[in-house]
This record gives sequence, C-alpha cells and structure tokens, in this order.
Amino acid sequence: MFELPHGNSGEAKPNFYDSDKNPEFFQGVLPRRIVAFCIDSVLIIGPIILLALFIFVFGLVTFGLGWLLFWILSPVFVIWAILYIGATLGSQHSATIGMRMMDLELRTWYGGKVYFLLGAVHAIFFWISVSVLTPLILLVALVNRQHKLLHDFLTGTVMINNSVRAATLKRT
Repeated sequence: MFELPHGNSGEAKPNFYDSDKNPEFFQGVLPRRIVAFCIDSVLIIGPIILLALFIFVFGLVTFGLGWLLFWILSPVFVIWAILYIGATLGSQHSATIGMRMMDLELRTWYGGKVYFLLGAVHAIFFWISVSVLTPLILLVALVNRQHKLLHDFLTGTVMINNSVRAATLKRT
C-alpha cells in the first residue's frame, strides 16, 4: 500500500506507469538519471579514496608495512557500493541520494517501492551490463518509451519522476 500521486490509496493500477497515459512520470528522466548516477558515483568513490589515502599514510608511518592493506580496497568498494545502493533504494524514498536530488524514484513495474535486495540486484545487474555493453547501455533507453535500461528490464523496475515533480509537470 502506498499513496498514489492522484490521492488514491491502494494498489497501483496495472498501467499506472504507462508512458502514454502518464507522460509526466517520464519527462526528462534520462538526463537527470545520468546526473544522479554521477552524484552517487562521487558518494560511493569518495570514502574509498579517503580509505586509500589513510592506507597510504599508514604505510608511510609503518615503513611500508601498512601498504599491504591496499588489497582490501576492492572488496570494501564492492561491499560499500552494494550497501549504499541497496539501503538507499530500499528506503522509504525508493531512491539513492543522487536520485533524490534529481527528483527521481525507482519503482517496481507494478508501482511498489524497491526493497534492499532488489536494489542490490539492480546495482549488480547494472555493473554487469555496463561491463559488457559500455557505452551501448544508453542505447536501450533511447528505443523504449519509458527510457528503461537493460538492468531495469531484468529487475522489473522503472525510473520515474517523484510524485511532486510529476504533479508539477502535469499542471504545466
């Protein structure tokens, strides 16, 4: 159960995220999604850079012995990224911090909010698809009306404008 933008409470309508019936949910989503990705990338990579700097300084203090800790950067990066994306997408906002800044939400195809595991799987599918198809991953978004990417299709999710932005776009 969640609150629909039109004030009705209950289950989402089967065609609720139909781009023909509700274009305000998809207007301008793709460019703002790219900006949100950049913001989230900084928030994920920033702490890893700080950890790398700490290990570097620790290595200087320990005459090189601390540099043996550099091997932990890769696993810490993966764990931190999955936790960040899973926790933020699984939150009540159903969006990462970058998505919130860009007034975006990730929803399931039937209108439900994303939960932690689905958010984490969404991120893993994104990394796999980017690794295999870069830069062709954005072409998928250009050939469908909802601007869904490959990992959106695989996880059954859709990126939309949040209800406040969609209501504003509908009025104009």
